[in-house]
Amino acid sequence: MSDNKEADGVEVRLDGAVLRIVLSREDARNALSVDMIETMTDAVESAGNDDDIRVIVISSSGNDFCSGADLIAGNRGGKRRPRVGSLQRRLPTQAHRLIPALLQTQTPVVCAVRGWCCGIGFHIAVASDFCVATDTARFWEPFVARGFTADSGGSWLLPRLVGPVRARELLILGRELSGGEAASWGLIHQSVPEDLLEDTIADLAERLAAGPTVAIGLTKWLIHSGSSLDVGRHLVNEALALELSSRTSDFREGLESFRDHRTPHFEGR
Repeated sequence: MSDNKEADGVEVRLDGAVLRIVLSREDARNALSVDMIETMTDAVESAGNDDDIRVIVISSSGNDFCSGADLIAGNRGGKRRPRVGSLQRRLPTQAHRLIPALLQTQTPVVCAVRGWCCGIGFHIAVASDFCVATDTARFWEPFVARGFTADSGGSWLLPRLVGPVRARELLILGRELSGGEAASWGLIHQSVPEDLLEDTIADLAERLAAGPTVAIGLTKWLIHSGSSLDVGRHLVNEALALELSSRTSDFREGLESFRDHRTPHFEGR
């Protein structure tokens, strides 16, 4: 992966072992265009195949994380109304690629949220492995309030994270959650005061980047795949993951550091 990649509204840059994806479309509260979603998806998928990247951090510039997908942009400029079925045909190659990419990559994903976090922005946050939000961040599902239904995995993610009762509150009644409430519901990893967000994210990214990358990635895979498997099949996957992780240099380092009573130095190999 190249050191830097720019696209309208999103910046992708490599910072040592950390891939940073920054939403930077402040004039639209970081609403995601089709091009932004494609750039983010490509970056996440590429990072999963890059041995030098050990953590992905998604953040934003400005006062808000993401106000959702930009549904209006595609209809500007006097374009004709798309024919029936356009969304159904396009979503699988656009917004519906991003959430599976975040869930399936074995590279850990950290997300920093401040201000409004809506729609697909909400789903990016909760699909990340560790989302830290400010106490005053606002999580909201705008779909039914605008007369349509959720996309980008919202109706799949939320029932699994908070159960169907609370998912209905969010998706049908449009309940807004503060960062503190989202953390107490178990939707996100943690909420912190505004002035602690950047330091908290930096510490978390550093900890993950210094960890046993293969073991972390395989553990992430087990957590996500296990929810759809019976215990027998899941135990087969656990045995496979253990076989792979126990053959890494980091496993040997973990054993040696335990024997020597020292902090391990993992290299992600």
